[in-house]
Amino acid sequence: MTLPAGILLLAFFLLLLLNVPIAFAIGIASALAIHSAGDAPTTYIVAQRMIGGIDSFPLLAIPLFILAGNIMGRGGVASRLVQLANALVGSLPGGLAYVNTLTCMLFGSISGSSAAAISSIGGFMIPEMEKAGYRKEFSVALTTCAATTGLIIPPSNIMIVYAVVAQNVSIAALFVAGVLPGIAFGLSLMLVAAIFCGRHAKDQIVIANQVSLVKAALSAIPSLMLIVIVLGGILGGFFSATEASAMAVAYAYFLACIVYRELKHKELHTVLVDSGKTTAVVLLLIGASQAMSWFLVASQIPQAVSEALLQLTDNRLTLLLLINILLLGVGIVLDMTPAVLIATPIFLPAVMELGVSPVHFGIIMIANLCIGLCTPPVGTCLFLGCSVGNVPISKVTRSMLPFYAAMIVALAVITYWPSLSLILPRMMGLV
Repeated sequence: MTLPAGILLLAFFLLLLLNVPIAFAIGIASALAIHSAGDAPTTYIVAQRMIGGIDSFPLLAIPLFILAGNIMGRGGVASRLVQLANALVGSLPGGLAYVNTLTCMLFGSISGSSAAAISSIGGFMIPEMEKAGYRKEFSVALTTCAATTGLIIPPSNIMIVYAVVAQNVSIAALFVAGVLPGIAFGLSLMLVAAIFCGRHAKDQIVIANQVSLVKAALSAIPSLMLIVIVLGGILGGFFSATEASAMAVAYAYFLACIVYRELKHKELHTVLVDSGKTTAVVLLLIGASQAMSWFLVASQIPQAVSEALLQLTDNRLTLLLLINILLLGVGIVLDMTPAVLIATPIFLPAVMELGVSPVHFGIIMIANLCIGLCTPPVGTCLFLGCSVGNVPISKVTRSMLPFYAAMIVALAVITYWPSLSLILPRMMGLV
């Protein structure tokens, strides 16, 4: 390891231990490493790479999808999806656990945000499950893990980030590839819930104002149409992913303000400000991570890591297992966006050398890092879920263990069954 690379790692982890915000930790560590290399003006290089890193037309989709998700989150979508999920599975034993999981999957896929799913769905479902006799820790754990499925099921902002970093990877192919793996993740969580409910819960309480399946479906169809508009428009060649995000904003506004009328025009200012704040955080992370990625590539660290991995093994299955273990570790200490931006150029060349599709690897990486969102000390979904449920993390951790196991099993299925990710893109001629 070179001296600048050592300085980068040491400074980065030291700043994390000092609770410096992740974007600043990445930026400062990158600046120190570039300065120690002494090849170019540090301030100029870091600023240039940060600005250049976010100067990308595909990345424009991220703030627009964030805005669309926030509009949908406050516009009455969540309650209608809860009614649909309740009509589908609410009558089963332990039905509220399935309702929670299915609603998080649906809402997460529409909003593209796990945080929005936890806030909107968890705020309603966690108290409802507690009334039905579920332990609050279990409800929080289930909601936290289920909310991450929306990052695998399209449309997903993190898929756009991966496509930009990986280069020459179709966003449409990634969107389609995430459908079946996202469902597999959700089903694995439902299986854990089924085992728990069979042993511990006698769920006889149904959500108030339960409606028939037909009525619930008719009420939820306008919300679900967002997925059809986005995916259908992209796959049909009517617009790009960025243009689809603009369509999503227009449709979300029409639905929330005109059809459902649950979002008042005077509240749009708050939605816009909140979306702007979230966008600023995400783009700052992307910019700082791009500066670090540039230094890693310039120092030929990805090539060195790729060669080291291939020297350890030339077996594709073993290499994927090793990378999964490393990514699980990365997900524990890094948030998803910087993890994707930093890890992609390091690991992607090695797996492609052994014939792994970059689309398949993107789904593997995103599924892997979804687990990290639910683990301390950095897991944003875990912290948000505990905040919404008003329960300490120390009490939730034990209830998380079976869900961790289920997510790891689902990850193994996604990793070693490439067709699960690639069958739909291949059918549509995207890969």
